[in-house]
Amino acid sequence: MKNKIKIGNKFIGDKCRCFIIAEAGINHNGNIKKALALIDKAAECGADAIKFQTHIPEKEMLKDGFTAKYVGSSLFNLLKKVELSKEDHIKLKKYAKKRKILFLSTPFSREAADLLEEIGVNGYKTGSGEMTNLPLLKHIAKKGKPMIISTGMSTLKEIQETVNFIKRFNNNFIILHCTSSYPTKYEDINLKVIESLREKLKVPIGLSDHSIGIYTALAAIALGVCVVEKHFTISRKWPGPDQGASIEPKELKELVQGIRAVEKALGSVKRINKDEEPIKKMARESVVSLVDIAKGTIIKREMVWVKRPGIGIPAKDLEKVVSLKAKKNIKANQLIKWNDLK
Repeated sequence: MKNKIKIGNKFIGDKCRCFIIAEAGINHNGNIKKALALIDKAAECGADAIKFQTHIPEKEMLKDGFTAKYVGSSLFNLLKKVELSKEDHIKLKKYAKKRKILFLSTPFSREAADLLEEIGVNGYKTGSGEMTNLPLLKHIAKKGKPMIISTGMSTLKEIQETVNFIKRFNNNFIILHCTSSYPTKYEDINLKVIESLREKLKVPIGLSDHSIGIYTALAAIALGVCVVEKHFTISRKWPGPDQGASIEPKELKELVQGIRAVEKALGSVKRINKDEEPIKKMARESVVSLVDIAKGTIIKREMVWVKRPGIGIPAKDLEKVVSLKAKKNIKANQLIKWNDLK
């Protein structure tokens, strides 16, 4: 199994910078100007990718299908309002390229996947609802492009089954840990599942996060995720079911900065670094004389102790000084050097 994939010009996976996806989803509410503005803001904030959703409602659901309470109205009717045309997709993809941010979109049907393939997407991100939709996953996997797969609403057994299935058609994919509630309560996130998924699946693992704020995503970086996906909007005051679980530009910028900072902090080597050296000299202690010590005197324990700075005989060697003889007169409250002793 590959330990990294490449989408566009971005490598994603082990030993790569975290790939940050601003999930615009349907937060544009079907307004192409808002969708373009979301691209602008995501690019300004430093996200690697902007991701939308490709809905063709008649192809993905029954008109009178069940709608979860958080959506607030008929899901079918909502998706008809926010549906983007093929021309809209082309315009958004071109604009994202101009703004130097990767364009992604989640297909929810075969036809949606085919539309995205036709406009030339670099890879596919599938939603948690499709995690066990093996027919659709096969359809997408056989296109041969890299995939990022969310796993909300699934058991470890289901995830393993899906991974085994996809490997038959495409080895170029990443799994995202996810909890599909909006917003997700912190106690429902279970971040340490990331470690379990990595160990069991032997594939790169990321996080699709629906919790409030950026804390969860930053913690996930310390656990080694290679992707962070976060719902993104320009204003949570905009109408729509996903706005409440989305972050605004100021938070996205802070998230990007925070992720890059945590990545730099994840080194595994314990050493005294260059910037610590002057602090070390100031903060550590050395052996000093407590009294005047005449030349030829045998050093006794009560004659010496340790004080700052740490530029003489190290404090840890105090007992080695005791019983040595002074080669010269040593005044009280002075650093003692090894060449002062014999």
